[in-house]
Amino acid sequence: MNVTAGTIQVWSDLLCPFAHVAIHRLRTTRAQLGMDGAVRLDHHTFALELFNGPHSRPGTDSEAVGLGQLAPEIGFRLWTQPDWTYPSTVLLAAEAVQAAKTQGLQASEDLDAAVRRAFWFDSRPIDHRRTILDIAAEVESVDAGELAAALDSGRSRSAVMDDHAVAVTDAVQGSPHLFLPDGTDAHNPGIEVHWEGPWASGYPIATVTDPAWPEKLLRAAAG
Repeated sequence: MNVTAGTIQVWSDLLCPFAHVAIHRLRTTRAQLGMDGAVRLDHHTFALELFNGPHSRPGTDSEAVGLGQLAPEIGFRLWTQPDWTYPSTVLLAAEAVQAAKTQGLQASEDLDAAVRRAFWFDSRPIDHRRTILDIAAEVESVDAGELAAALDSGRSRSAVMDDHAVAVTDAVQGSPHLFLPDGTDAHNPGIEVHWEGPWASGYPIATVTDPAWPEKLLRAAAG
């Protein structure tokens, strides 16, 4: 991975609870350390649906419940809207995050965080164009009109598929996987998981192994 100084590459899926925990902890710790201007997150798409087909809600729900017990500060909530509005794909939302990157890493990072909050906290259907653009309009660093034009032209779709071409190699182990400028990396940092029942369809039991990991990675990325 070619990681720019002062950035952390984050490979993840928008519906991955583990990624939501990692990104939330990175952003929260960065703010606490006063490093918001020193380290940016460079989001890349690890599209689980391109490996497995439409997202499986039971697996996502069970992971969120397990991680909700481990990290209650994240604020996971179960889906509260009609079942038929639950997103089975988030490729357009992932494309939007990549499209926002043309406005700067801050715009992309802020949109990514807002989309995750919209799904995990507010049960908004983030697979829908109108929802994505409504979310973008709420993000100060994002020009929603420019984003709409980018989505309608499809000019950032290739970025999602280029990421998938990397994701299918051994370079990325899963969601989330973080890469630093010094060449180090961390897959699902700070959490170990074992499954009661079949992997990814049973119930995950998660434990914290290194609660200090966000500060270590942020300071390393800052150089």
